[in-house]
Amino acid sequence: MKTQILLPLAGAALLAVAGCRTSMNTVENAQKEGQRQMISDSRVITDSSLAKKVSFVGLNQSMTPGGLLKVQLELLNRKGSLQRFSYRFEWFDANGMQITEVASPTVPDQIEGGESKFISAVAPNPACKDFRVKFIED
Repeated sequence: MKTQILLPLAGAALLAVAGCRTSMNTVENAQKEGQRQMISDSRVITDSSLAKKVSFVGLNQSMTPGGLLKVQLELLNRKGSLQRFSYRFEWFDANGMQITEVASPTVPDQIEGGESKFISAVAPNPACKDFRVKFIED
């Protein structure tokens, strides 16, 4: 009787332990419809510890139909484990002056080991012509 109870419990425990490891497969179209205009950029600031784990791959920016700047950054986790970080966008006008009345919140985020991830933001008003994004390791 004890064996009948212990075997299913042991099997469930083994499945739970095996389920803790995250494996990810990605499938995407080889003939892409939209072509990204990725550029390297110095407006991305990362603390030195996080930069060794999560790297900035590129930046894509465009304008929304309403005339707002839209920014998309691609990140890559160079480690095999989950990395937690926070980021915040700062917005600037056409003269390079920071628009302080537009305070972007600090956003907590994470990226799985080996994962590529996009984060994006849309400028809060048409006066925002440039940006800076800061990353901080949690």
